[in-house]
Amino acid sequence: MKTRITELLGIEHPIIQGGMHYVGFAELAAAVSNAGGLGTITGLTQKTPADLANEIAKCRDLTDKPFAVNLTFLPTVNAPDYPGYVKAIIEGGVKVVETAGRNPAQVMPYLKDAGIKVVHKCTSVRHSLKAQEIGCDAVSVDGFECGGHPGEDDIPNMILLPRAADELEIPFVASGGMADARSLVAALAMGAEGMNMGTRFIATQEAPVHQRVKEAIVAATELDTRLVMRPLRNTERVLSNAAVERLLEKERALGDKLQFEDIMEEVAGVYPKVMMDGDMDAGAWSCGMVAGLIHDIPTCKDLIDGIMTDAEAIIHARLGGMSGASAQAAE
Repeated sequence: MKTRITELLGIEHPIIQGGMHYVGFAELAAAVSNAGGLGTITGLTQKTPADLANEIAKCRDLTDKPFAVNLTFLPTVNAPDYPGYVKAIIEGGVKVVETAGRNPAQVMPYLKDAGIKVVHKCTSVRHSLKAQEIGCDAVSVDGFECGGHPGEDDIPNMILLPRAADELEIPFVASGGMADARSLVAALAMGAEGMNMGTRFIATQEAPVHQRVKEAIVAATELDTRLVMRPLRNTERVLSNAAVERLLEKERALGDKLQFEDIMEEVAGVYPKVMMDGDMDAGAWSCGMVAGLIHDIPTCKDLIDGIMTDAEAIIHARLGGMSGASAQAAE
């Protein structure tokens, strides 16, 4: 299946693994890339630029296919060493960067001079247009269904993707609610050139997270996520657990007096405890509504191969049959 995104990124299948904190390590990124998709190392999970350089080298030992590095620009007082991370990405020979969070304009000249393709994650059409304006090669359009930060507009992908298709000239992929062949075909029908999956790739054999995390996603339904930090305009979709319910109770009790410091216990330093140690109630961790569509823990290759095989069947058998194209082809 050739799309503008497979041609742009030099990959076989239009499937991207999104950057996820304490999930996007070399093992997972390489497994996705070896299966024909685009794997992604999460840059800020690595504590220093030197650690990121080592993770990139490790991934290069595991695959000769293209892979990406995610670099998220956070609104923080003590900013990470972004110039150091960018240097590690360039010197590591990475050819695709997924940017997220704040506007990546300050690093664009360095990435573009190095011949790196930049895919910026956006939760709105206006942000997508801004990404196009500053020179991003593609965008990942993130609907309200997504795990992590869905923005503050609450527009689901059935509306957001066609709107992006109406406005954008650069290619885009659909992110949020993506899990299977139906997701891919629907995204293509609405104008996307592929899909980005986050939560679905956590529930794979190669994802280097605790088995309890994978089992929690398989056990969850589409009703089991919650939105936290809405009063702080830093909304995050997370899987419900005891810590999340405690956080939501604080939000209800404090109302507009809520400060980030009030919920530090539930959100700060949580990911190593959950992802590495399997402490499922340690705090709030990102998970999409798409958990309701995830029922198994396959290898990345089996997952991607299955998606592509089923997508062909949907396009040619189900949809082709409806249009009468199959009958005409037979004649």
